[in-house]
Amino acid sequence: MAANCLPPTATLSGAATTTTHRRSPPSPATTVSPSSVSFHFLSSSASLKPLRLSHQRRLKVRVSGGDLGAVVVTKCVASDPVQIKSAREDIKELLRTTFSHPILVRLGWHDAGTYNKNIEEWPQRGGANGSLRFDVEQKHAANAGLVNAMKLLQPIKDKYAGVTYADLFQLASATAIEEAGGPKIPMKYGRVDVTGPEQCPEEGRLPDAGPPSPADHLRDVFYRMGLTDKDIVALSGAHTLGRSRPERSGWGKPETKYTKDGPGAPGGQSWTVKWLRFDNSYFKDIKEKRDEDLLVLPTDAALFEDPSFKVYAEKYAVDEKAFFDDYAEAHAKLSNLGAKFDPPEGFTINDEPPPAAAATPEKFVAAKYSSGKD
Repeated sequence: MAANCLPPTATLSGAATTTTHRRSPPSPATTVSPSSVSFHFLSSSASLKPLRLSHQRRLKVRVSGGDLGAVVVTKCVASDPVQIKSAREDIKELLRTTFSHPILVRLGWHDAGTYNKNIEEWPQRGGANGSLRFDVEQKHAANAGLVNAMKLLQPIKDKYAGVTYADLFQLASATAIEEAGGPKIPMKYGRVDVTGPEQCPEEGRLPDAGPPSPADHLRDVFYRMGLTDKDIVALSGAHTLGRSRPERSGWGKPETKYTKDGPGAPGGQSWTVKWLRFDNSYFKDIKEKRDEDLLVLPTDAALFEDPSFKVYAEKYAVDEKAFFDDYAEAHAKLSNLGAKFDPPEGFTINDEPPPAAAATPEKFVAAKYSSGKD
C-alpha cells in the first residue's frame, strides 16, 4: 500500500494521539528541542488500483524529552495534504477550461447527502465516503449525469493517488463554489473511502425536485442528515449555479436564451441569468418571478411559501453577505456528514494566503460567458 506522510505544512487540530515512549536517547538526526517536532515518513513502493482501496498514510513525530528519552507519536492520515493542495490547483485549472462548477458541486453534495444520522455504523450510515465513484450508485436516478463529473476528476485522481475519492469529491465541490465567486468554505480533510460497491447506500436518500409536499419532503431528507431549516435554505442557494436538463432530471426546458450558447455543452434551463456566478440572485429571481426562462422547481418555490423557510429566503434575497456566511457554514457541515476521518479530527490545508476580503462576482471570468443581462 502506498504510504505518504503528513508534512509539517499541514494543520492538525488537537486530538489525542497514540504515543510510544522510548528510554534510549534519540539519534542526532532526529533529536530536537522539547518544544519542536520532526516529521518522519514511512513509504512503500507497492501500487494500488485507485477504485478499490483507500490510502492510509502513517506519520511519525519524534520529540526529544531530555533525560526522559524520546517520545514517538504515530498518526495515520487517509489523504496526503501536499497532494490535496496540488489537486486543488489542478481542479482550478479544470474549472477554467471546462466551466464544470455546477456538476462538481453536485458531485460532492450527492456523495455526502446520503447520510442518515439514525444509523451509527460506518459506512452503512452513508455520507461523504467516496461511494459515488461506483457504477451502482451512479445509476441512481438522482445521480443522472454525474458520471461526467467522474470522468473530469478521474485524471486528477490518477495523478494524485494519495488523495481519497471522498476528499477529492468534497475538495472539488468547495473549490468550485469559491472559484465561482462564492465564499471560502472552512473545509477539513482526511475522509476514508469505502472499498467496494457493496458498501454503497440504497437508492432513495437524496431529495426529489417535485414531491407532493415540497417543504415536508425537504425537511424529511435534510433533517435525516441532521441539518436545519437555515441549512436547507442556504444550501438551496447553490442553485444560483448550473442548469437542469430535462433528459436527466425530467425538469426544465431543453434550452433558453441564457443557455443556448453554453459555455460548455449548450442547453438546459438555469435558475439564474448568470448561472456560472455564485451570488444571491437565486433568491432574488424566485422572489420576483420575473422571467419564464428561469427555472423554479416546486422545492425552490417552497422556500418562499413555507413560513420558516421564508424568513431565511427573504433575508438572503437582500443580504448577500448573510447568505455567504450561512452557506459556507452549511456547505462545510454537509461535506463532513457521515465521513470517517483519519486522523479522527481531520486536518486542514489553510496555510494558503487568506481570500480577498471582497471577492465580488464580477471578478469571476466565466461569468462573462453568460448571454444574460443584468
